[in-house]
Parts: sequence; C-alpha cells; structure tokens
Amino acid sequence: MARTTAPSGPGIARADFIEGMAKGLAVLESFDTSRQRLNATQAAERAGITRAAARRHLLTLAHLGYLESDGSHYWLSPKVLRFSGSYLASARLPRVLQPTLNRLAALTRESFSAVVRDGDEVVIVARSVSPHVQRLMAYGLHLGARLPAHATSTGRVLLAALPRTELNAWLRGRELPRLTPHTTVEPKALRALLAQVRTDDFAVAREEHELGVFAAAVPLRDMQGRVVAALNVVASPERLEESVLRQDLLPQLQAAALELRPLL
Repeated sequence: MARTTAPSGPGIARADFIEGMAKGLAVLESFDTSRQRLNATQAAERAGITRAAARRHLLTLAHLGYLESDGSHYWLSPKVLRFSGSYLASARLPRVLQPTLNRLAALTRESFSAVVRDGDEVVIVARSVSPHVQRLMAYGLHLGARLPAHATSTGRVLLAALPRTELNAWLRGRELPRLTPHTTVEPKALRALLAQVRTDDFAVAREEHELGVFAAAVPLRDMQGRVVAALNVVASPERLEESVLRQDLLPQLQAAALELRPLL
C-alpha cells in the first residue's frame, strides 16, 4: 500500500509533504493486473483512504485524462503511459543496457530483460526478443511489466543482494502468494534459495511465476560492487538444466554483466 500520510521519520519534513498528492498517486497505483476496473469503494480500500476522498480523486484523475469511466467504475487510460515513456526516454539505465540485450538476443535466439526492484515487485526496464523466437512468449513479460519479486529469477537476485537486516524486514510477517503449483511460498525455503543465489551469483526460476516460463538471472553491479539491476534470459527448460546452463547461457550472461559494469 502506498504511503498516504505525512512521514514521521527522516527523508522529508512534515511541512513539505503534500498529502493530497500522495493520496492521488495511491489511487492511481490501486489499478493493476489483478484489478483493472475499480469503483470508489474498491479504490478506497486499496489506497487506504476514505470512500469520499477516493471518489474525488477518481473524478479528478478522470477529468485530467488519466482514467476512463462508465460512471460507476474507472480504469487506466493510455495517458498514464506518458510517465513510463518519459522514464524510458530519459533514464540512463535502459539506454545503457539496450545494446547489450539486443546483441545477446541476436546471438542466442532467446529473449533477455533487465530488471530493477520496486518494493514487492520487479520492473522490466529494458528488453530484447530475438526475431528467431517462434514459441509463444510468456504473458506479461513486456517492457514496464511488474512481476512478484519472490517468484522470479531477477527478483531473487535482487533480494539476495539486500543487506541482511533489510531482507529480514522485507520478509517479516510477509505472506508470499502462490502463483503456480511450483511457487516457493515458505519464507524459510525462500531464505534458503536466496542463500544459494548469493553462493552461485545467479538464480533460476522454473515455472514459479507462470507455467511454462523458465528463466535464469545474474546481478548487474556497478564499479563499487553494488547490485543495481538484474539481467535475465527466458529460455527452454532444456537450456536451463544446470549442466547445460553453466556451459551455454550462464557464461554469456556473466560476460555481459562484466562488460556492463563500467557503464553502470
């Protein structure tokens, strides 16, 4: 849930915090793939504000063109893409990564993504799909897609890079949703997987986010050794069997990560 009240800790002074803006953004963030159409009551519950406040924000956002409505329910309009389009056009990270992703896709005939973490989710900020890929691609694996961190190879790479205290805080009291029969949902089991990721310096997720999706990821580090993103490949299960992976795709992912390091 988005923060809609003035902060009590460091970061911004209470007098500088615009609560109305925070509530409006919380309403906008209430829309996602699981709830694409909301009425005022549903938006209020998801944003953590009153129904009256949610209604005013919904009406305002619709008036400004960010939402569409049938008079009862609201849904996102194409205008919201202005934000992602501006980010992708101006942010340095996607521009730096894209040529390498294009080269990997052409070389391996697989699809590659670069991903960053945003709270409970990871976000695809750069992507390249080989024109030779004939099989159906996974649903939702598009530029700007948000995926659950606990069930994805990139999410596990990024979670494994967190300081122990920060990871403990992230896991404390958290219920990990089961997305497929293969999803790891026990916190203790996830901790063990993350410990293995730290040892291996890569992660593999097999049908945990979506059936039929097999992916491997490596961390992208800057020159100070900080993990700033993750690079992954979605490939056939045969290519991600460990003995094949270590001889085939993994060396190419690791070489690309090393090549990108001075640029991050």
